[in-house]
Amino acid sequence: MFKVMWQFFLLGLYSFGGPAAHIGYFQREFVQNKKWLSDQDFTHAVALCQFFPGPASSQLGMFIGYKKAGYLGALSAFIGFTFPSFLLLTFLAIGNQQYNDVAFIDTIIQAAKLLAVVVVADALWGMFKKNITSTLTAATALLTGIAVFFSTGLLGQIAPILVAAIVGFIISNRQAAARNDSTVSPAIRPNMAIFAVFAVLLVAMPFLASTSEFLNLFNVFYQAGSFVFGGGHVVLPLLEPMLEGMVEPDTFLSAYASAQLVPGPMFTMASYLGASAIADSPILGSLVATIAVFLPGSLLLFAFLPAWNALFSNKKLKASILLVNASVVGLLASAFVKPVILTSIHSIFDVVAVLIGFYLLKYKNCPVWLLIIGLAAYQFVI
Repeated sequence: MFKVMWQFFLLGLYSFGGPAAHIGYFQREFVQNKKWLSDQDFTHAVALCQFFPGPASSQLGMFIGYKKAGYLGALSAFIGFTFPSFLLLTFLAIGNQQYNDVAFIDTIIQAAKLLAVVVVADALWGMFKKNITSTLTAATALLTGIAVFFSTGLLGQIAPILVAAIVGFIISNRQAAARNDSTVSPAIRPNMAIFAVFAVLLVAMPFLASTSEFLNLFNVFYQAGSFVFGGGHVVLPLLEPMLEGMVEPDTFLSAYASAQLVPGPMFTMASYLGASAIADSPILGSLVATIAVFLPGSLLLFAFLPAWNALFSNKKLKASILLVNASVVGLLASAFVKPVILTSIHSIFDVVAVLIGFYLLKYKNCPVWLLIIGLAAYQFVI
């Protein structure tokens, strides 16, 4: 458990770049280097996390922790990965400091963005080699990438995966019929106890909110975490009317800007907002808001994980699984272009720096921490 927490804490110190970059960091660290889980388990988990509200990369981290050390491992992964940004944003809110215009910080962030390009490229190449093995899987990845790139919102992300699963299901059934395969499919049942906890909190908290300012704060962020798909960029406009009277309008912009200055999940902007909402107990307010916004997606992940595992252990669905894996590669490829490349590469010199970084990471096994030092030095030089 402590090993899981330590490894995720280290990643939480420099994981800039958003969910796509986080997936790249996780794939390299826990699939390629430490081999805590297989490529197939990792790809299936990426697909699963697209279907739930909340931050997909944090849910993926909890899945990895769960595979390594059970439910305590999942909790450890969450604490380790979230703690650095939670701590930084809590104290930024307490100090109400604004660093947006400081050149030094901007330089470090740009170096971190270039590192994200390198890491995501490495992860994408590894997943491509494992999952794109035929014309059909290549076409699936390509069509998914195009669909996600030119669409917006939740439907644009999950629809290609659903279509791939349906097409694969049809192919699998035809193949099973041709073989006269009479294998009994495993029962596909969610964990209803965990789902019940999610549902009870969703229904009960609005009635309890008026009894305490902390319960009211928990309710606001739990409701937001239950209905926000698409990451931290989407949660802010939903939270603004819900926190009316609790937080000044300018605080929302400060929370959003500050969340982009720190590593880790953008959902930890809840830490900033929670600390700002309860000025008398900012640390406790930050903790309540942070737990509340991450909790719904976590509960749904583990409620439906048994059904997901049963689904992917069904031998009759081999073609469906292959196409879902290929669709995930297309999803990551689209995220690699937008926003990772489009927000990180600004000149031909950046391209050269990224290519050199990729070579050092891929073929010379250069440590990530050394790469970010080199990229930061490059940024200061130019």
